[in-house]
Amino acid sequence: MKTTTTTTIFLVHFFTSFFLSLPSSITASSPTLTALFAFGDSTVDPGNNNQLITLFRSDHPPYGKDFPNQVPTGRFSDGKLSTDFIASSLGLKELLPAYLDPKLTANDLLTGVSFASAGTGLDDLTADLASAIKISRQLDYFDEAVIRMKGLVGEEKAKFIVENAIFAISVGTNDLVDNFYELPTRKLQFSISGYQDFLLHELESAIQRLHNAGGRRFVVVGLPPIGCLPVQVTLGSLMPGQQMLQRVCVEQQNTDSIAYNKKLRTLTSWLEGSWPNGAKAAYLDIYDPMKDMVNNPAKYGFEQTLEGCCGVGIVEMGPLCNEMEATCPDPSKYMFWDAVHPSQATYWILAQMAMQTVIPHLLLP
Repeated sequence: MKTTTTTTIFLVHFFTSFFLSLPSSITASSPTLTALFAFGDSTVDPGNNNQLITLFRSDHPPYGKDFPNQVPTGRFSDGKLSTDFIASSLGLKELLPAYLDPKLTANDLLTGVSFASAGTGLDDLTADLASAIKISRQLDYFDEAVIRMKGLVGEEKAKFIVENAIFAISVGTNDLVDNFYELPTRKLQFSISGYQDFLLHELESAIQRLHNAGGRRFVVVGLPPIGCLPVQVTLGSLMPGQQMLQRVCVEQQNTDSIAYNKKLRTLTSWLEGSWPNGAKAAYLDIYDPMKDMVNNPAKYGFEQTLEGCCGVGIVEMGPLCNEMEATCPDPSKYMFWDAVHPSQATYWILAQMAMQTVIPHLLLP
């Protein structure tokens, strides 16, 4: 990641603080952590959508601008995702690969992969709209992966890997942004609160299925401040009563995110309390840190928070963020890479926050 002197100094201080505060139990040689498995949407999809016929693909420049060798891997970022940084910090591997990557190796599978698909949601309608992989299908792929692991290392070892792995689930934003807010179908069926409950019921079912398959450590990522995503800021500026082209967060959408996250936090606590086998479930808050980035950008080394680095940064993502579009000279100064997705710099910060907050809880005996 290319940085200026100011940004580099910030990252050095942040990185130093992170390792000083890291519990000694989290080390690369920890025998109690075997793998990281990720499920959800583009925030944790390292390239599964490369194998799909969908507009939700990022396997083209300028995506990957700050990735090693500037390779556009299918990650919706200028570089790495939070799950890459977490896998590296845990000593598992440098990158968390896509399950559908034709080059996936046996060792990759045994230490974790991502089954996520950009554009998907907890609502099957959301996935259909994007021609993405439904959550139920991602869970089918996991079941398939377990069978493959049994063939590689035997049933007992495969069971050990699953029971001592971390399961990360990051999904829900597309259900609101691409579905509920934009289309009439779900609004005719649900209030916003009712739709949130519907989504959380689907999430609970998915987590329970993974628990039944042997999973014992779950981290569920909350919603970001959706109203501060650059594309939502752009659309919000066109709303009746809004000053034309005024770039501010859409507060009602942020309020919706807060309400959903409150319910999600309650759900994760309830799930952990309901399991008799010591399984762990943790809620990862990204709303508050991302909102703080918007309100206090200099604190994180950012200069721009409501526009993406790609193009003019107000609508570009996927096929609209392409080689024909100019990019900002230094993505590390931008909170967002495109009009929806965080930059590598933001993903890195969120990963370190996860390592300091929820990961230690998951690794408790």
